[in-house]
Amino acid sequence: MESGEMAQPFRWTAGAYGSKFLTELRDNKKFVGVKCPKCGKVYVPPRRVCGPCYVELTELVPVSGEGEVVTYTVVSFGFVDPATGTQKPVPYGYAAIMLDGSDTVLLHFIDETDPEKITIGARVKAVFEEERTGSLLDIKHFELIRG
Repeated sequence: MESGEMAQPFRWTAGAYGSKFLTELRDNKKFVGVKCPKCGKVYVPPRRVCGPCYVELTELVPVSGEGEVVTYTVVSFGFVDPATGTQKPVPYGYAAIMLDGSDTVLLHFIDETDPEKITIGARVKAVFEEERTGSLLDIKHFELIRG
């Protein structure tokens, strides 16, 4: 049996709201959420339906690029990142972040790897890649706001 390359083409969409979210990240370095008309909950990333209310969501709203750490971990075991096909250097910080103006958390990398320097409730802000492609990885990481 020979070994070689195999193409695995696929096409998928992030949907109307997910596409708007990714386009805003790419083009404007800004976050958008979607607000429930019934309960007022703001979802980031946006989704089509409010889970608790079963209401279709249509109102896109701006959300801050700053927020707070809800929980976190420092990853010290390497694995191949399926988004890039390469192993991310360890250690690296990873956190659930509640952006100001959002009622849901966004999971992403943080710039700190010392668990003694990260706290629940720590303030963070988004740092964007110079070249952005319309993916969640357009956010390079969130950095701790010190001081």
